Amino acid sequence: MKFYNSIGPNPHVVRMFAAEKGLSLDTVNVDLLAGENRQAAHMARNPSGTTPALELDTGKFIAEITVIADYLEELHPTPALIGSTPEERAETRMWTRRIDLGILEPMTNGFRASEGRGLFEPRMKLVSPEAAAELKALARHKLLWLDKELEGRQFVCGDRFTLADILLFAFMAFGAEIGQPIPDEAKWLKAWFERVKARPSAAARARGPRRGSTRSRR
Repeated sequence: MKFYNSIGPNPHVVRMFAAEKGLSLDTVNVDLLAGENRQAAHMARNPSGTTPALELDTGKFIAEITVIADYLEELHPTPALIGSTPEERAETRMWTRRIDLGILEPMTNGFRASEGRGLFEPRMKLVSPEAAAELKALARHKLLWLDKELEGRQFVCGDRFTLADILLFAFMAFGAEIGQPIPDEAKWLKAWFERVKARPSAAARARGPRRGSTRSRR
């Protein structure tokens, strides 16, 4: 397999997921700032023009971070980061979807429509700049909702560290860099972030894994 990596929170999710499983993905870096992801070679891998993408041993490509995570979990079920039972998997996917739709979508779209507009406007359809503040406010509102819903838990799914935590962490780290940090009053989220940040896999944020076999393990 070959992992097409770049800067940004989406590849960070897959790098961290793989690191938690002790996998080292053979990695090719795609220059997002130079628009390499919108050139023909990458569009052939992923017609959405986004990163990351995973080339399978069969030569097929899959994209979308939760799909890649599902695929890696199927290949390497231990440790379980989505779940070992139908109930656990359903719980992880429920929270992953809530986080993705309620927080990450407005957060990233708010960024693209404002601070990131110069980079993204030539590449995709954006909402108006006037909508950016509303989108950011919506993301913040949902973060405060999440903070109250999960108060008292160690992780999003209770005592289990899962894909939901990885997804949220990668985007909370990104949010801190683009002027959308965790709200000060979100006490659970702040403590949770520090717990996740202390995990060795969090270092996968800085750069993609070194080139190596996907079968290797720590």
